[in-house]
Amino acid sequence: MSNRAEQPSPVQGIGSSAIGDYAAALAGSLDRQMRLAYKPEDRKSLRRFSSTEVAEMIRVSTSNLRNRHKDGSFPEVYTDARGHRYYTAEDVTALREILSATGKNASLYKPGRRQDDHLQVISVVNFKGGSAKTSSCIHLAQRYALRGYRVLVLDMDPQASLTTFFGFRPELEFSESGTLYDALRYEEQMPLSSVIRKTYFHNLDMVPAGLMLSEYETETANALSNRIQPIFAERLTLALEEVEADYDLVLIDCPPQLGFLTLTALAASTGMLVTVVPSMLDIASMSQFLKLASETVEAVEDAIGRKVTWDFVKFLITRYEPSDGPQTQMASYLRSILLHEVLTEPFLKSTAVSDAGMTQQTVYEVDPSQFVRKTLDRAVSSANSVADELETVIQRAWGR
Repeated sequence: MSNRAEQPSPVQGIGSSAIGDYAAALAGSLDRQMRLAYKPEDRKSLRRFSSTEVAEMIRVSTSNLRNRHKDGSFPEVYTDARGHRYYTAEDVTALREILSATGKNASLYKPGRRQDDHLQVISVVNFKGGSAKTSSCIHLAQRYALRGYRVLVLDMDPQASLTTFFGFRPELEFSESGTLYDALRYEEQMPLSSVIRKTYFHNLDMVPAGLMLSEYETETANALSNRIQPIFAERLTLALEEVEADYDLVLIDCPPQLGFLTLTALAASTGMLVTVVPSMLDIASMSQFLKLASETVEAVEDAIGRKVTWDFVKFLITRYEPSDGPQTQMASYLRSILLHEVLTEPFLKSTAVSDAGMTQQTVYEVDPSQFVRKTLDRAVSSANSVADELETVIQRAWGR
């Protein structure tokens, strides 16, 4: 009898069932982590905001805010043991209503659409992953909701990162239905309103994504060959008409590819925001994306018989580190070519943003006491500056 240890059996290969096991294990673990993070409600909730934050949101001084509470023109809000006031998002809306009714410049406090303003639909796009597209989209959406806009976000990426940011589990909750796919599909199409979800964030609704959304790519190719109407380039435009009166802004997180999903978004958009990391590879990739997008949109125009035009196309530099010499050079290079189309304010790379993302949060949601104050303030200031600059572009598109 041999004393040698038993030899391991030859590798048999990894089958699809094993991959399914990996997916199930990850999904279960992520679900447990999500439940731990958002106890006791198993859903995310929005924190209260300090007087300093609220004053910045509604564009008044902190002394003005304090005095209006003292004279009774503002209702009282939650006050802690130290006498510091903290406001819910609903409280902020109430203050904004009072200011718009009594102030000289109502539009300063309620900056959303007026009677003749068209709905602003902004696609956040990039050909390449890792450009902070989803992070930019959700920070912009939340900032605009806090500023008083009625915001709808559409997750158009089957990977559903934006959906997860809102505390949903797409692989568990939307594996069969309940996503944007239901409002775009070619058979048994549902109204967009049926898949809009109210979120924990005041003034901010969303339409989730899930893996089923990837079916739209294949189905669109078949629909084109069978001449099914309406064509893909019109489907989102028509879907948005149903809910247009309920919102000021629609932000779309597009997938990192130029497929039918992205083209559907671009055809429905009034503005485009291209995120780009200031590196040679990323700029080269963006160049290819823009060339391909231009050629493809021209083909779409021929198919639908109208021009696809946007109020603006802007470029947002993301993951920017001012102390990084090569990044600074590439940012300057990009500005020298695209000039004023590049937003002046970059979205800074920050540990606060990445640390917040670990728990599917943004810098507007996290508990400030859990972060280094200087680091968090720098990240919030960067996000605010980007959103505020783009807000001026949006307001200009409305003729203001």
